[in-house]
Amino acid sequence: MRYFHFCAHEQFPPDELLRQAVAAEQAGFDGIGCSDHLQPWWEPGESGHAWVWLGAAGQATRRVPLGTGVTPAGPRYHPVLIAQAWATLEVMFPGRPYLGFGSGESLNESPLGAPWPSIGEQIERMEEALELIHRLFAGERISERGRHFATDGAVLHTRPQRRPPIYVSAFGPRAAAVAGRWGDGVWTLADPEQAPRVIDAYRAGAEEAGRQPGEILLQIGASYAGDDDSALEGARVWKGAQPDEFYRDDWHEPNKMYEHGERQVSDDDLREAFIISSDPGVHAERIREVEKLGASTVVVMNNSGADPAGMIRLYGERVLPALRGSAAPVPS
Repeated sequence: MRYFHFCAHEQFPPDELLRQAVAAEQAGFDGIGCSDHLQPWWEPGESGHAWVWLGAAGQATRRVPLGTGVTPAGPRYHPVLIAQAWATLEVMFPGRPYLGFGSGESLNESPLGAPWPSIGEQIERMEEALELIHRLFAGERISERGRHFATDGAVLHTRPQRRPPIYVSAFGPRAAAVAGRWGDGVWTLADPEQAPRVIDAYRAGAEEAGRQPGEILLQIGASYAGDDDSALEGARVWKGAQPDEFYRDDWHEPNKMYEHGERQVSDDDLREAFIISSDPGVHAERIREVEKLGASTVVVMNNSGADPAGMIRLYGERVLPALRGSAAPVPS
């Protein structure tokens, strides 16, 4: 079992997230992830560029895997540029980068002026991009016009020996099947109703493609503070990211999204979706529940608006040792 610390570009400025990444590695997390956004889910928020930040994070840390959760192909990023970026990261930090890959959200793509497609088109675009990325890392020079992307002599001139692993984001069976065909793992939310269906579809997709299933990355948000009320307040902005329609439909105005989320999502709903507690035992127990869903990697997004550094210390001193069986957490 691996435990990744996830850095939220929507909530914290990039320099602060760099300090989080360094502290998370020192605290004993097994990997670092970060969101890849053009806009936050609310205003005012943050929105550092993930690719620029990954270069700095790779240099500032020493051993842990690091990558995005997740990068889409579409108006914002052509798949050739994604392949070039991850080839560069792999050359600079061999064996460490991974690519979290998904179909994107209107929040981050529509501001560039392209119409937001249907779910079927989103998934089709994602699969076309994945095939291109695989071919580029295999050394092909590609000239063709697909349905969503065109190339004319595209090739990776700087090509590392290893293709970084690709973990494909999925919230439903169609995307999970794509993950099975092209991914080295599937990345989804630690939702006890949704995750088992996604995992089953991913494994079926891999079997149909004659491939072995890979990593199962399950993500959950967490917020810590000296008391439970402060921990809740520090994560309250994430109500703006909870409605399912934000991940499917054409929603791309952060103020309206937060207002909609605030109306739909109660405090109890947020506590159910996130780990929100001052007690390390609660954090450890909720993560054990995520493990039971079938995770091989638990991705813990640090949403501690009140005390993000304190959460990292708590995990290093209490939560991670308890999960690994070397200590038992006690209430703060």
